[in-house]
Amino acid sequence: MTKTAANIPITESDAQYYAGQYGPLKNSSGGNQTKWSFPDLNTVLISNYDSLAFGVQVRDTGNFTAHLLATSTTIPSLSNQIPSQNIIVTNTANNTIELKNINGSVIPNNQFIFLQLTDIARGDNWGSYSYLTLNDIINNFIVAYTGQDQILTRVKRTAVLFHARRAVQELSYDTLKSFKSQELTVPTGLSVPIPKDYVNYTRVAYADNNGVLHTIYPLNGLSGNPYELPIIDGKTGIPSQSSYGTNLEAAQSIIEDRWADANSNNITGDYDAYSTTGVFDYAWWKQAYGQRYGLDAEVSQTNGWFSINERTGTFSFSSGLVNRVIQLSYISDGLSYTLNSIIPKMIEEAMYAQILNRICLTRMDVDGGSKAFFKRDSYAKTRNAKIRLSNLKLDEIVQVFRGQSKWIKS
Repeated sequence: MTKTAANIPITESDAQYYAGQYGPLKNSSGGNQTKWSFPDLNTVLISNYDSLAFGVQVRDTGNFTAHLLATSTTIPSLSNQIPSQNIIVTNTANNTIELKNINGSVIPNNQFIFLQLTDIARGDNWGSYSYLTLNDIINNFIVAYTGQDQILTRVKRTAVLFHARRAVQELSYDTLKSFKSQELTVPTGLSVPIPKDYVNYTRVAYADNNGVLHTIYPLNGLSGNPYELPIIDGKTGIPSQSSYGTNLEAAQSIIEDRWADANSNNITGDYDAYSTTGVFDYAWWKQAYGQRYGLDAEVSQTNGWFSINERTGTFSFSSGLVNRVIQLSYISDGLSYTLNSIIPKMIEEAMYAQILNRICLTRMDVDGGSKAFFKRDSYAKTRNAKIRLSNLKLDEIVQVFRGQSKWIKS
């Protein structure tokens, strides 16, 4: 997690930003020093252990390591690393840590402490200057748009928060880069859980041995995932009930079981030299050898299929994708991390216009003309934000259009 704000200057040095290193810092207090602050870091420090009670582990891993160095030239290593159970973070605002005063974990006089961020923490920090948090957007809006002689003389922070969250949610669908992706391996059960912040998918693809992605297509009615599986009477077709009066349901879908065992060649019409069903063989007019008839272009692909099983809350895949490495790309609404949601600075103005428009539409003290103006202004700035985030580059467009004169066989 990184600390971002609208007008805060960069305070990190190159070593702190690129290498995630802070120090070595010398203890010149004349005694053992147990508390150290690292305020220049944009990354919020996270420790493994609870800040209230030493020895209580609250997470699998932190995002930094600390080292006790005898001299300023001592190289940080595992041998001088301070055990994670002896470090806690006491203040995230200025990144203050406290060392447990046992087993020499404190920094003696004239010795040094060195801080190293983990690789994941450094990755989160790289490029973070281009973003704001939702909390920054709310604070900036209140400062710039509310108060005496401002557009809104009085508005509750909770109202700004509500409309800011709604603006983020709507902008995430077609404007913000709220795209996430997961690398997964399709298990033998042919299904993986839907991500916790999932709204809609953008692409599902498997990676071949060269790492090239091949799009996996949705079922689109080819098969299905029934939402309910009632057990019915074989004669009347009426669902059976338990002694409590609720419908009995089967443990597994017959349709899904049959689909899991399906042979994709029977669906796609893939040519098999040993089976001439649906294919003109060599004995039938030599010029038509290998050609197919009755081909359905919609299902004529060999990449496999996926579906979203609402009953089980999973992505389900066809049998040919078992053990394949896939990339699941999806849209998040941008609100899964509350006020720490990140907003690109390039759409900051659009966010303010969206919040202002939404607040004014719900107020009785704003006239209709002003409401119409704020609505048009919000639309225009949102359109500008889409253009800014479209990331079109002239050289890349030229490269694509170089293929315009290529002959395509029909």
